[in-house]
Amino acid sequence: QSPSYSEFEYPISLLVPAYNEEATIVTSIKSMLQLKYSAIEIVVVNDGSKDGTLAALNAAFKLLQITKSKLDLIQTQTVRGLYQSSQYPNLFVIDKKNGGKADSLNAGINFSNSPLFCAVDADSILERTALQRLAKPFMRDPQMVVTGGTIRVANGCKVNQGNLTHIGLSTNPLALLQVVEYLRAFLFGRLGWSRLNANLIVSGAFGLFKKEKIIEVGGYKTNTIGEDMELIVRLHRILRSRGEECPIEFVPDSVCWTEVPEDIKTLRNQRIRWQRGLCESLYANKGLLFSKTGGAAGWVAFPFMLIFEAFGPLLEIVGYSSLFLAVVFDYISWNTFLLLTASTVIIGVLLSTSALALEEFSFHTYPKISQLIVLWLVGIIESFGYRQLNTYWRLIGLYKWVAQTEAQWGKMTRKGSWQAKN
Repeated sequence: QSPSYSEFEYPISLLVPAYNEEATIVTSIKSMLQLKYSAIEIVVVNDGSKDGTLAALNAAFKLLQITKSKLDLIQTQTVRGLYQSSQYPNLFVIDKKNGGKADSLNAGINFSNSPLFCAVDADSILERTALQRLAKPFMRDPQMVVTGGTIRVANGCKVNQGNLTHIGLSTNPLALLQVVEYLRAFLFGRLGWSRLNANLIVSGAFGLFKKEKIIEVGGYKTNTIGEDMELIVRLHRILRSRGEECPIEFVPDSVCWTEVPEDIKTLRNQRIRWQRGLCESLYANKGLLFSKTGGAAGWVAFPFMLIFEAFGPLLEIVGYSSLFLAVVFDYISWNTFLLLTASTVIIGVLLSTSALALEEFSFHTYPKISQLIVLWLVGIIESFGYRQLNTYWRLIGLYKWVAQTEAQWGKMTRKGSWQAKN
């Protein structure tokens, strides 16, 4: 039997870092204003955008400049202005010099008034009950530190005035491949680690945090491109070393929809960045590995991430190359080579199709049979080229981390095609 909850809800500050998000920022904020949550403030942090992000916010929400004494709990780039909506008193905008996403989140933490804050990407659409669901573990467990929700692909969906009105699939092949990829990563990966309290990743696009604990560990690091994962691993390392509990929970039915890349160049840059960020996060917090107080996070999740995620691309390339050389030099037959290669492909297909089945049985997100058939076919096709391409990109990310080449975010162009034209 599920526990019951009263009408009391912890106050939450939604922190929305925005850099050149003119195309989607207004729709995203409108969706947040319609959330089914009583105690909420929204803090948009304009990180020195070069486009019309601030102007779009002003036109849509009638901003008025305000003054507010704030605690400089975490050092950030200079704040140039503070604004409050004349239409929605719980909507605030911080205008600051460019400092990156981590710096923007730190500025939002400094300004926010609530004991919990939720980091949300500026191109994201939250389901109306998403925040309620994400906050429930905090009401159940006073020691809760972080909860994270499910990220789903918004490409192909329709959003009108901040409301998700139609769940669809994109006609773009890359976006379709990512739908299956996201389903597998969240339902199989994060749900499993959550049972062990060993989640080392909470998506930067949708996570709820106890503010005092984040301030205790120094906020988000600005010298890494994987600030979301780095913070989670650091929380495990520091809190556990103090003998404190560090509950971090994945909430699968709390859903955030986000736009994913639809071109090879942007997707490539994203995956290289993710891989490098993962390596940086693990190395910066290597003290968690096999720590006496590390628990499952330090003894199971950390070595798994190190071997199969950080160095996984290298191991995979070496494995395929070794098999091929073994055939060339007659150590194994071609039949054995084909059998082993087919086995890896079949396992990948089974993982993807099983994730789709679990999604359908649990949430029934995609209502049409035709959509499920398309996703099932994509779940098969992705093992023939797309996964191998991802492995290559991750290998580049690993190399860039080892070589310590200059880290770059790359450019993500928001199309906002899922927004209804008014």
